[in-house]
Amino acid sequence: MLKSKVKSPPATYADLEALPPNMVGEIIFGALHAHPRPHGRHGGAAIELGAELSNPFRRGRGGPGGWFFSTEPELHLGPHVLVPDIAGWHTDRLPKLPATYYIETPPDWLAEILSPSTQAIDRTDKLTIYAEFGVKHCWYLDPIAKTLEVLALKGTIHSTFKGDATVAAPPFEVHSFALDVLWYPEET
Repeated sequence: MLKSKVKSPPATYADLEALPPNMVGEIIFGALHAHPRPHGRHGGAAIELGAELSNPFRRGRGGPGGWFFSTEPELHLGPHVLVPDIAGWHTDRLPKLPATYYIETPPDWLAEILSPSTQAIDRTDKLTIYAEFGVKHCWYLDPIAKTLEVLALKGTIHSTFKGDATVAAPPFEVHSFALDVLWYPEET
């Protein structure tokens, strides 16, 4: 298991609350990690992925329904405070979203939209915590490289996609979509 070395005292929730509003903060293995809000391409990929999954998996239009999704939810997993880009729960495990601003039930699936400033933590410490708390599927979406990696959290990559490949991947394999619908046009 990967663990960061933290000088005492460990970060507290007050440290998160003290961050400026343009920053996203997380507490990972006792260390405070803060980074600016995502770049436009990052947010665009997140909203498009959410749109692809919402109708079939939230609403049951063209799919089985039975999921809740949240964008940038604050997850309290033991001593860790994590903010994945998108998370999803089967409604049998989380029948309704809590009234609190945070969620303690680990998601069944999540997506991290990779950026140069956060991907090292996303791929190591956060992934370790997600696996430890029973998250079954993690997707890494890279809007710069235009790739999607699908991990079943048993330590293996299920599949990867690039270009305009058709995506049908766990836990949403009953719905397929073209990967290139997730990318916003680039500036020329």
